[in-house]
Amino acid sequence: MRLHLTLKDLPMATSAELYQLSWVIEQLLADPRRIVQARSHLHLGQQVQYFNWDDGKQRAARVVSVKHHRVTVQDEASGRHVSLPYAAISVEVAATANAGDTAHEASELAPPPEVGRREDFRVGQRVSFIDRDLQHRIGLIVRINQQTATLDCDGQSWRVAFSLLRHIVDA
Repeated sequence: MRLHLTLKDLPMATSAELYQLSWVIEQLLADPRRIVQARSHLHLGQQVQYFNWDDGKQRAARVVSVKHHRVTVQDEASGRHVSLPYAAISVEVAATANAGDTAHEASELAPPPEVGRREDFRVGQRVSFIDRDLQHRIGLIVRINQQTATLDCDGQSWRVAFSLLRHIVDA
């Protein structure tokens, strides 16, 4: 069964169609490329907006912790910590210098980067990745495992998923 609904059709959709639509949306939000892209725009202490599921409104918050699939923010109004998926966060993107740009155009993000696969990497290649503390790391692949590559980064050993690795092009 293929789901063909427009926004105006949603109120008339069956529960099964809405459930199927929610599954599709969950799959898109869980895409590692989207998570990596969202994480790359966040840092500790950053001022952000988040969608509050309880009242359906955007709220101001500050980033206090960044994890693999979730970010913890401190709500500015209540002071409480809230753990959220990355999709709930809105990061204010600085407006460009062009006076004709609208706020909507300035806040649009580029498409998610391509996800690396095991076949894309070889022992001896120099690669980069963003670690769990959002620090940019560069290392040399010393071993290819089933789901990760073992890297040497300044004397430290790191096991990194292929989807997080980026090739370095010497210029």
